[in-house]
Amino acid sequence: MSESKTSVAPANSSGSKKQTAKMLGFGGFFAMTASMVMTVYAYPNFASSGLHLIFFLILGGVFWFLPVALVAAEMATVKGWENGGIFAWVGNTLGKRWGFSALFYQWFQITVGFVTMAFFVLAAISYIVGWDALYNNPLVMFIGVAIIVWGLTLTQLGGTKLTARIAKVGFFGGVLIPAVVLLIGLIAYLATGGVSQLHFNMNGFVPDFTQVSTLVIFASFILAFAGVEASASHVNELKNPGKIYPMVMIVLCILTIVLDTLGGLAVAMTMTEAQLDANLSTGVVTAFANIFDAHFGCGWFVYIIAFLLAAGVLAEISSWIVGPSRALLDTADEGIIPRSLAKTNKHGVSVKIVVIQGIVVTIWDAVLCGSMALSGGSGSSISYLTAVGLTVVIYLVGYILFFLGYFKLIFKGKDHERAFNVFGGTVGKCIVAGIGLLLTVFALIVSFFPPSQLDAQSGTVYVATLIICWVVSVAIPFVVYALRKHWNGGIDHDPPTIPSKKMLAAAAATSSSAPAPAKSEPAQKQAASADAHSSDSPPKEQS
Repeated sequence: MSESKTSVAPANSSGSKKQTAKMLGFGGFFAMTASMVMTVYAYPNFASSGLHLIFFLILGGVFWFLPVALVAAEMATVKGWENGGIFAWVGNTLGKRWGFSALFYQWFQITVGFVTMAFFVLAAISYIVGWDALYNNPLVMFIGVAIIVWGLTLTQLGGTKLTARIAKVGFFGGVLIPAVVLLIGLIAYLATGGVSQLHFNMNGFVPDFTQVSTLVIFASFILAFAGVEASASHVNELKNPGKIYPMVMIVLCILTIVLDTLGGLAVAMTMTEAQLDANLSTGVVTAFANIFDAHFGCGWFVYIIAFLLAAGVLAEISSWIVGPSRALLDTADEGIIPRSLAKTNKHGVSVKIVVIQGIVVTIWDAVLCGSMALSGGSGSSISYLTAVGLTVVIYLVGYILFFLGYFKLIFKGKDHERAFNVFGGTVGKCIVAGIGLLLTVFALIVSFFPPSQLDAQSGTVYVATLIICWVVSVAIPFVVYALRKHWNGGIDHDPPTIPSKKMLAAAAATSSSAPAPAKSEPAQKQAASADAHSSDSPPKEQS
């Protein structure tokens, strides 16, 4: 699959890049990563599965999120792989073509995800201003999403430092605080006579695996945990990557499982099934309204929460805008995409790549709002569910390559120095990666079945949109890679691979026989004179 002996995106190897300042500590990096992963707007998705949400969150958290986090922690700290994120990890193991494909899927899925997140922002704003068209009129939604995405795109041209600040404020104000308020409100709701819409029984915890419609919802749980590896493109900006990165991954895994479980239960206990099915994008705001407005009569408080929720999602979008797009810079340096895209502004942001990203998001915006119009519905659930499903199926292809690349690192890259290792040696690494890979394939398969919330017409639109868009999305990186010669001066670089021990030994021998530093002009003349009188000395071969 790969032949070359060079590596993809070695640390600070690009001539177009300056040495990156170590500006991120634990707090900033945790907030940036958490804002990519932890979301409050996904709680209605979890709640729609009832008590099954506990099973799915534990299954996804322990057997998928944790393997991804651990594998990403090891691969991100391999010496020489600090830049490029998943592009470097997969590219240095399976080959440059596959590395670019994995990075493309990571980037492309979030262009769909932006629309999903923007749908929620519009729903929150619609509650505040009392304009329902923001979440049930396809044309108004299309315009609203475009304004949000392009507005945030402009704010992210200030670079990573600004993104970290926005992420901190958005995470604590828009994710952590609303989640805590929701839990406190739920306790007060139940303590003052509020009726739980969720009835607990032991048979309700484990889903019926014979019902595909029950398992389809698992895709939304995978999406809730996805993205933890995306912040690895910033690992070279950490003050102590070998210590901070693994610590952030483990803490984030535990916190995500706990908050998502409690948040999903809170929504399920305060919303009827009809409310959940009506519009998933407005669900979490409705849950707050059921507690603080309908039960306690504090409607004004819900407006504040809706504003905080919208701010938190806007911060999440901001974090994603510069993460994967930053990693694309390395593919431009490699000549896979036009090298002109590698040009950055004074803050290290490629304006051209970010603008292209905005255009792609706008196209997805049109496709998803169009699917809503085709389904004949007046609610945004069809658009929301299609966006979630499409995000998952694109992303999971990248995760399959991610785990396959790690397997090759396990067996072919044992000599590579890294600051962190997955526990258990070779056997432990294989078990962790194997579980993650199997669950990834399972989630990919079930994602192509329509969710039970959709009627027959909407289900047909859902499946058709999903399959067509997925096939096109999977093919795009291979087409781009095949055309790389057109913008690479006609030069083709073989895909790189992890060097074998023989290759490493050959490289060391070449290094030891490298020419000595240049001598001064008098010394060169003296050496040339000596060589002219030494006829028995064979000429040295140029390396």
